[in-house]
Amino acid sequence: MNETMKRWEMNGLGRGQLRLETVARPAPQPGEVLVKAAAVSLNYRDKLMIETGMGLALAFPFTPASDLAGTVVETGEGAGRFRAGDRVISTFAPGWIDGRPRGDARRPPYRTLGGTCPGVLAEYVAFPEDWFVRAPATLGDAAASTLPCAGLTAWFALIETGRLHAGETVLIEGTGGVALFGVQIARAHGAEVIVVSSSADKLARAKALGARHGIDRSREDWVEAVLTLTGDRGVDHILETVGGPHTGKAVQATAVGGRISQIGVLEGFEIVAPGGPLMLKNVTLQGISVGHRRGLEDFVAAVERTGIEPVIDARYPLAALPDALDHLERGAFGKVVVEMA
Repeated sequence: MNETMKRWEMNGLGRGQLRLETVARPAPQPGEVLVKAAAVSLNYRDKLMIETGMGLALAFPFTPASDLAGTVVETGEGAGRFRAGDRVISTFAPGWIDGRPRGDARRPPYRTLGGTCPGVLAEYVAFPEDWFVRAPATLGDAAASTLPCAGLTAWFALIETGRLHAGETVLIEGTGGVALFGVQIARAHGAEVIVVSSSADKLARAKALGARHGIDRSREDWVEAVLTLTGDRGVDHILETVGGPHTGKAVQATAVGGRISQIGVLEGFEIVAPGGPLMLKNVTLQGISVGHRRGLEDFVAAVERTGIEPVIDARYPLAALPDALDHLERGAFGKVVVEMA
């Protein structure tokens, strides 16, 4: 008789379709590893996938979420990257090992866990071994689970593509998972950090993490505040987590030769920005689609060297996924994690 496990599944779109089911535990096929999940970190993207599917052709029953930390318990024939007992974390974009992402102009790449590939909100997953990397030895499972999407996105924007270095100035929008990783990564590389938020309490907490300045956008024009703080120079790099017309404000706050990493779409997928400042200041506007496996491996090594400790706002048991999603919707300071135990 097959062993069973718990797994969240959906047979249609919408929060009301979520069901915690008892299903057969998978067995690793050739080239795969069976991983016992310990923690799953949620992203705002998971909320969108559950509610709308984000326009993707999903295979039902659908299991959400992409970010897992766990332990290899069994390996399939021919799998040799890991052994039973190894702690691992998932990769967000399976098959993107290094270099440019796959895809073309007509069909941009969007092969991701918890999207067109299976999700990880389950007690066990059996995936190809290439879909995992070694977990950082310095972090527990809950913290390690926050690296694959939010952590790697900030790392890819600032370090892999942005080549951030000491003395530069970074503007961080908000205090969610990507934002707080951005604060910690920038500070670890000697950059000065400005955080914009509408919460005075969250700004104070961001400063405790290493931000030099906090701007309360509910009390003042944050673009003018940035220009005042920098003596009209502007900032070298912006983690643009809002999108829509908000990207235009980012262009105004960017220094000559600065860079905007477009990450979020909270205000919409249609980006609006003034062409004049964008061109005259030679601003680089780059879309960030998380990152490749080699980048995640580099980030894991950096976490171990620098002692970065991800910020977890709340932890929920597997059965309380709806409560975790409610917390995510309210807005978290850092990450919301589902723990299997």
